[in-house]
Amino acid sequence: MSFGEQRNPRTGVCLAATLLLTSLAARPVFAREASGRLFAAWQEQDNNREQERLDREQEARDREHEKRDREQEVRDREQERAERLEELYDDGREALDEDHFEQAAHKFAELVQMNGPQTDAALYWKAYAENKQGKKEAALSSIADLKRRFPQSRWKKDAEALEIETRQSSGQTPNPEAVADEDLKMLALQGVMNNDPVRGAQILANKLNGPGSPKEKSKALFVLAQSGTPEAMDILGKVALGQSNPELQREAVKYLGMFGGKRSRATLQQLYSSTSDEGVKRAVLRSYMISGDRESLLAAARSEKNDSLKREAIRQLGLTGGESELQQLYQAEASPEVKRELLQAFFLAGDSAKLVQVAQNEKDVELRRTAIHNLGLMGTGRDANALQTIYAKETDRSLKEEVLNAYFLQGNATALVAIARAEKDPALKRRAVEKLSVMGSKEATDYLMELLK
Repeated sequence: MSFGEQRNPRTGVCLAATLLLTSLAARPVFAREASGRLFAAWQEQDNNREQERLDREQEARDREHEKRDREQEVRDREQERAERLEELYDDGREALDEDHFEQAAHKFAELVQMNGPQTDAALYWKAYAENKQGKKEAALSSIADLKRRFPQSRWKKDAEALEIETRQSSGQTPNPEAVADEDLKMLALQGVMNNDPVRGAQILANKLNGPGSPKEKSKALFVLAQSGTPEAMDILGKVALGQSNPELQREAVKYLGMFGGKRSRATLQQLYSSTSDEGVKRAVLRSYMISGDRESLLAAARSEKNDSLKREAIRQLGLTGGESELQQLYQAEASPEVKRELLQAFFLAGDSAKLVQVAQNEKDVELRRTAIHNLGLMGTGRDANALQTIYAKETDRSLKEEVLNAYFLQGNATALVAIARAEKDPALKRRAVEKLSVMGSKEATDYLMELLK
């Protein structure tokens, strides 16, 4: 350490500065001026160090925000792709139901090109639509592609039944199936189910295993679920547990949720615990929601290791209005990501009181921000003074800005005008005015005119 850098061990003051002050002590005027300049320099140096520390902390927070933003962008892209795949599948199925076979074939061909998790199903329905158009060779080619690429697919059995029908056909373009005829057949089957459940169930089982239209198979499942006979529930349970193609399985799961009952609930619980198929588990969670089974949803949210499924269980619990169950989960949860999903579920359940509690007391700033944002989405009807109290007590500028954003989401010009009038912080006042400038309300416009005057 150089002489100029050495410090007095008792005072911590630079030795060179001490000697300089000592030498100037004999000249009072000069001493006072010199010491003032030195202390000002030290103070400026300390201020610079403190500012550098604050800047480093802000940079670290900015990097963390950027990292979270990038991760969210990846999740958003994945979600967009999944939604596009689901949209194509639903459009193709709808086209089949309306006998628009060319359009259906086009949708399923696009789905095959995207090579998503439903590719084997898309190949089957593409072949089905091609066969309905009389394009026998194209249909057989699609079936061969399915069997080659997905030898273990649960669509293989349906594809083989369709292949037999296609090879046996005359090669001429068949007429589209008459919707009225299907309806009459289903009505007749309902009558058979009422009078002879065993025979009716067997006929419906044969329809499910054959190459029938999606609409026909869906109606067959509906008739089975609606009858509620032991024979029908046996077949429905087998389909739900996976003894058919995945699409029929999800349909069966949906009907089990719609019609409910102890047997349906037991089948759904057995399926959820035994399957590793994420799509099937998601369908079960939605069926729990349809039947209002909060107990099973809570159990899934507690025990599920898959984050995506855990979030799905939490969302479905919110849709059932399970406020008590959600509060139990929030209290026991440690993961900020899962807690954020729980806050979304509180919003879905309409539990504004819990959101206010989190916004005021949660230690995690990002979770408080989410709670405030959701309070804004809930409108001004509930806990009207909660945001005002949060704004008045809050010391974190970013959270104050989130309250302003919540008022904007509510369309609450009155609250924003009150803040703009009273706020001493120029930046926050400007934020409030910026939001008022795009609200288009009379109260906001009147205040903006005041500013112009």
